[in-house]
Amino acid sequence: MTYVTHLECSAEGDHYAFGEVHNLSKAGKPLLVRYDLERMRAELDRDRLAALSPGLWRYRDLLCVERDEDVVSLGEIQTPLLPLARTAERLGADWISTKDEGRLPTGSFKARGMALAVSMAKALGLKRLAIPTNGNAGAAMAAYGRAAGMEVYVFCPEETPDVNVREIALQGAKVWRVNGQIDQCGGIVRDGKERMGWFDVSTLKEPYRIEGKKTMGLELADQMGWTLPDVIFYPTGGGTGLIGMWKAFAELEALGWIGSHRPRMVAVQATGCAPMVRAWENGWDHATRWEDATTVASGIRVPQAVGDFLILRAVRDSGGFAIAVEDEAIMAAQAQCAHDDGVLLGPEGAATLAAYETALKDGRVRADERAVLFNCGTPLKYPMPPVSHALDLDALDWSSVETA
Repeated sequence: MTYVTHLECSAEGDHYAFGEVHNLSKAGKPLLVRYDLERMRAELDRDRLAALSPGLWRYRDLLCVERDEDVVSLGEIQTPLLPLARTAERLGADWISTKDEGRLPTGSFKARGMALAVSMAKALGLKRLAIPTNGNAGAAMAAYGRAAGMEVYVFCPEETPDVNVREIALQGAKVWRVNGQIDQCGGIVRDGKERMGWFDVSTLKEPYRIEGKKTMGLELADQMGWTLPDVIFYPTGGGTGLIGMWKAFAELEALGWIGSHRPRMVAVQATGCAPMVRAWENGWDHATRWEDATTVASGIRVPQAVGDFLILRAVRDSGGFAIAVEDEAIMAAQAQCAHDDGVLLGPEGAATLAAYETALKDGRVRADERAVLFNCGTPLKYPMPPVSHALDLDALDWSSVETA
């Protein structure tokens, strides 16, 4: 059973039929899934969730997959909300936690979006999928697509971490490196639709990845006893997760499951690729393409996002802001958090910590506010600093151990 009533153009508001294949609206904008929230409020009880297994599919009634046989799952757990107690003490803050999405299948939050997108592709009878990716989205689509018995085509910028490309190939997808950025890879997917007969699963160019990412907001509210933090720092490339969480909070309030309090949404980018920050600072509704994009945090190396206006709207409506941090600050935050709290953040997650530190210093965030930082993927797919320490068993040098 599903409570879906229709799909809606996020810009023009016109309606599209649920149960049919759609990419963007006629206006070229993302489609959003809409539900009969009044009926849901009358029939659903949030307390019943406590009896269900934790994880993404705990929220099945708030999602769009109608038939059990269409669900494609690889074991999407409830990701932990980890307190960063020593980091908070170091910074003089009361409450900082990270939601560690790296525990999901294929090691990133992309599993959420692909679980829903591929399940709906299966429900709609699609057999061939294609996607541009900076790494983790392609890995997730390879895994879920192959689990559903579909053909999967993946196009990666040449800077994509090698481990991601190998992971995609090992999981049975057809993958290519491209001498361009992710939006240019997206052009290949767009231009090949008629010739190749594939369905475009690019960020926000189909309606259902956002529903999967929405579960981050549902799960966060559930974990916090149906309250919300004061501020959320989110690494923002295509921005599906930020948009999805903002949608989730609105739906939860309509159901009566949470109150009207909203966290301030903070879009975090790198200084080498910060189109949303530039648009926010200039008061623009859309973000122009960022040329020569570069950052160590490949997941947020997105020069142009189709959902730019939705990201900026959520940031502004929440009273939040957009902020860019240097790569050096990202790597320093990653090392410091691992040293202080034993929590290894991916570069994108470390960007949120670097941004939080900056915002705390300049007063955009108060020390007494509850802050959630999203770590969207495992750092184990990225290169780590070399280690040169070694011991010789034939001439053991204890002084090198004592002074290490």
